[in-house]
Amino acid sequence: MNFPNKLTLLRVLLIPVFIVCATNQWMLAAGIIFAAASLTDYFDGKIARKNNLVTDFGKFADPLADKLLTTTAFLYMLVDGVCSPVVLVVILAREFAVSGLRMIAAGAPQGKVIAANMWGKVKTAMQMIVICLYYFGYALEQALAPAGTSVYYSQIVTWVLCWAVAVVTAVSGIKYLWDNKEFISRAK
Repeated sequence: MNFPNKLTLLRVLLIPVFIVCATNQWMLAAGIIFAAASLTDYFDGKIARKNNLVTDFGKFADPLADKLLTTTAFLYMLVDGVCSPVVLVVILAREFAVSGLRMIAAGAPQGKVIAANMWGKVKTAMQMIVICLYYFGYALEQALAPAGTSVYYSQIVTWVLCWAVAVVTAVSGIKYLWDNKEFISRAK
C-alpha cells in the first residue's frame, strides 16, 4: 500500500477520535482532529498525482473516506441544532447517487472508474471548511463568552453556511449524474 493510500486510511482512523471529541463537546479538540483529517485529503491526492501513485483503490477509498468523515461531522452538527435535516438529506442523497453511479460505471463492460471532478472537490472542500469553522468558531465563542452565557453567533453562521453547502452539494451531484448519464441509460 502506497503512502497516499495510507493517508486515506489515516483519515478513516481519525473518525472515531473525532466522534469521542464531538460526543463530549470538546469542540476545539474536535475541530483540530477534523482539520487534521481534512488535511490528509488534500495531501493524499497531491502526493499521489505528483509521484504518479494514483491507484484504483485510492480513487474509490478517498471519496469514501471523505463521505464518512463529513457525514459523521454533519450528523453531530444536526444534533447540535446547527444543520437542518434537509441539508443532511441533500448531502446523503448526493453521496448515495454518486456512489451508485460509480458502481454502475465500474461494472460496465469497460469498467470505468469515475474519479472526483472539480465540482466534487469544491463540494468536499466547502463541507470541510464549514465543519472546521463551526467547531473552531464555537470553541472560540465559548472561550470568549462570559460564564453562563450561550453561544449563538457561530450557530447562526453555521446554519446559513450549511444551506450554502446543500446548494453546492446538489449542483455537484447533478453534474456527476449529467456527465455520466450514458452509464445510467446503459445499465441493465
